[in-house]
Formats: sequence, structure tokens, C-alpha cells
Amino acid sequence: MTDPDPGAFRSRYESILARAAGNPAIAAACIVHLPASVPPWTDVGLAVEAGDEVTILAAGRVVLAEALGLWGAPRLFLWGRFAPGGTVWNGTRDTTTVRADRDGRLELGVYQGEWSTRSGALATPPEAYAALQGGYDVLAIRWRGAAAAGIAALRAIAPDDALLAAEAARLAAPVLPPAGWEYLWFLGPAEIFRCAEGGAIVLEADDDLGILRRPVEFALTGNTTLAWRWRVEALPSERAEDTLPTHDYLSIALEFENGLDLTWMWSAALPVGHHFACPLPHWNARETHWVLRSGRGDLGVWHDEARVVRDDYAAAIAGAPPQRIVAVWLIAVSIFGHRVARARFADIELRDGDRVLAVS
Repeated sequence: MTDPDPGAFRSRYESILARAAGNPAIAAACIVHLPASVPPWTDVGLAVEAGDEVTILAAGRVVLAEALGLWGAPRLFLWGRFAPGGTVWNGTRDTTTVRADRDGRLELGVYQGEWSTRSGALATPPEAYAALQGGYDVLAIRWRGAAAAGIAALRAIAPDDALLAAEAARLAAPVLPPAGWEYLWFLGPAEIFRCAEGGAIVLEADDDLGILRRPVEFALTGNTTLAWRWRVEALPSERAEDTLPTHDYLSIALEFENGLDLTWMWSAALPVGHHFACPLPHWNARETHWVLRSGRGDLGVWHDEARVVRDDYAAAIAGAPPQRIVAVWLIAVSIFGHRVARARFADIELRDGDRVLAVS
């Protein structure tokens, strides 16, 4: 994959902004290059007031390991906040529009590792950035009034610009998560899960990732069962998923009160019944995967599943079992091999005797 030319990005958008000079919709704009090796955060020189709409158009890629194909587009690793004290956010695509949550200044950063707070403190060493290559080119525009109107004005000047067209389309038809579910905040939102007719949850992740989370309160006993139906249509990996470069997968998971989670996955190559700690360094201590189905022979067919949760927990995770389940997760990762994951989930329930909690 060829990296875009930062000079070409700047030249294109400087030209568009010059042709839009005097347009009252544009309050301010800046063009910046964010090197991947620089830890967050970078003040990009854009002051905002609470309630302002700010649009981000970005291009480029951040490279973790070129030889392994480990790289990510802006929708994966470009984050922002309004400082001081604002909440971190990122886009679901390489373009996004956000409303400023306070007066302050726009800061942008490359996400490497994990956040420890919602205001953007790193939980992982900043020294990890030194190994990264590449970066992102970003245009940030502060609007007077609605972003959609301002973008429409710029598109009249540059009708063939792909990023402006993409953000106009996103604003016109955002993909929202199913009611009652939200994306895990420190991975950020995505557009890979949506609700279908009849209540099924549809997954389609094309070189993307996301964890959809639904909070629950359910006591965990020896009889507690997680039941669901799923139809997996495309697996995101062709190889065993228990190494970092091949850890593309889809699964359903439970989060427990002790901060651990157990996921039941459909593997491309690992044997049924195999379980392993997540190979990602920031997840290794808290997430365990259980291979429930394997191979491509049963793809495209609905399957009914039921797992006695405490039995699987005891077999796969050391230590005393927790007392409560606090959330159900749906997980999809397809960023390592840059392939597509596609599935449907339905009739997710937690059961324990007469207690039944319908999750979806």
C-alpha cells in the first residue's frame, strides 16, 4: 500500500479553502500533519467555543509493522479532544464531525496502546510511539452554524473531493448501534453493528474493529447459561487467531464484575474447545477466548448455542469465579489481515432457572 503524499493533501485543501475564502460558514480551519511517532496530544491551533461543530477530514496510515501488514487508517487511530479537560473522541470513518463540549482548543493525537481516562491520559508507555511509522494528514474546520451546510458549500467548490463527499454521506445517513448497546469507549465507536428487521444484530466489519457492549446485572451461579443464535457468513481470518498478527475474529462475550471477560468465538483454524488468553498485550491479562466453532463448513447457517458460563469460566480462567455478569459484548476485529467479518446475532439471553434476561 502506498502512503499518500502529505504535500499533495495540504496543497489540495489549501486550494479548496482559498476558493472558499469569505464564505461565512467557515469560522476557522487548519491543516496539520501528525507523525505517528509523536505521542498525543498536539494542539493544532484551532480555538473553539462550546457547541461549535468541527469537521475532521483525514488521510494516511499509521504503521506498526510493515512486514506483517500491521497498519491502520485514521478511523482506527486518529483521536481528538477539546482541551483542557474535554472527553476523547474518534470518528467511525476517516472523516467525522463533532460538537465541542467546552470552550478550548482542538487537540489531535495518534492512539497507540490504551487510554486510562476519558480525558485522554495514556495507560501505556509513551515510549511505544517510537516504533511507529507514517502518520495522518488532517484538515480541521470550525463552522459557523451546521457542519452539513458548510460541507455542502465546499462540495460546490470541489465536487470531486472524496473526503468531503464521504463526510456529507456520513452526516446524511449515520449508522447507529442497536438500542441499548454502546461501543466500548476506549476503543471508540464504529459502524460495524446495526439492527435488522426482526431484532437480529447485523455485523459487517471491513478492515475495522469494534466491541458492542450492553450493560446487564445478572447473578452468576452454577446454572447460569448464555444462549444465542448466530449465522456467520464470513470469517475475517484464514489462519489460527491466537497470535497478534492473525488476531482477526468475531465472537460473543460476557464481562464479569472482576474486570475479566470470556468470549466464545468462531475460529478459522483452531480446534473446538481450545481456549487461550488474548494475544494483544493490553488485553492479555483480562480476556480469554473459547473456540466454540471452527472452519468454514457451517458458514451461512443459523446455529443455536447455549453455554453454562461458570463451567467454561472454571475450565479457561484461573481463580475463583465471579459473582455477577455486568455486560454482554459482541466483538469483531478485521484490522490485521484487512479482510471482512460478516455475521448475524439473535435471541441473546441469560438464563438461570426461572430467571431469563432477554439481551436482544
